Amino acid sequence: MKRPPEIAPPPASAEIAFRAGARPRVTRNEMSDSRPTVFVVDDNPRVRQSVCTLLAAAGLRSEAYASARAFLAAYDPSRPGCLVLDLYLRGENGLELQDELRRRKATLPVIVLTAHGTVPASVRALKAGAIEFLQKPAPPATLLARIRDALAMDESARQQTAARAARERRLARLTPRERQVLDLLLSGKTSKEIATGLGLSVRTIETYRATIYVKTEVSSFAQLVRVVLAQE
Repeated sequence: MKRPPEIAPPPASAEIAFRAGARPRVTRNEMSDSRPTVFVVDDNPRVRQSVCTLLAAAGLRSEAYASARAFLAAYDPSRPGCLVLDLYLRGENGLELQDELRRRKATLPVIVLTAHGTVPASVRALKAGAIEFLQKPAPPATLLARIRDALAMDESARQQTAARAARERRLARLTPRERQVLDLLLSGKTSKEIATGLGLSVRTIETYRATIYVKTEVSSFAQLVRVVLAQE
């Protein structure tokens, strides 16, 4: 009978913790690095090593944890990446980790990788936000493809969140009067109609309009409409 190939040890550059409950050492420079990290949570050291070796060979950064508790103690939601999660951990449940991440409003994409999957468990995991449910042993190419999809999803979600926060900051610069003029403009009123309704001159309304453009960083009314509608 042909022996299965041995798993080569991961390179030193891979940020991995193989000991049960061990917490990977992450330097300040790594924390500020914008590169995504694939977090692997599995109580089987062979699986952790196998997955992290695969990721290192693909040029992807990884950190591995033997328990949900160890992962939660180290995880910083500001760090981009995705989570490869075993469903049944020693003394813990991967689904409960998903629930805790949702309570923390963490948007980390989750890929469930388990040898003990059932239909009810897969349904619950997917309803809790998992993007994929894979049975062990998953083909390496399939696992890598799903991980890359998850990383792309996380990057897109973070970009959208950052864009929304930027729009909120721009709109927050407006004074109450400027916001009032903005709302009237968006309702379809002309500068003359707004001036009449507020008892101001048309010139004053046009000045408010110009100031609104500057503060919201737009150069046209169409752009201004898009900024406001994107926040609704």
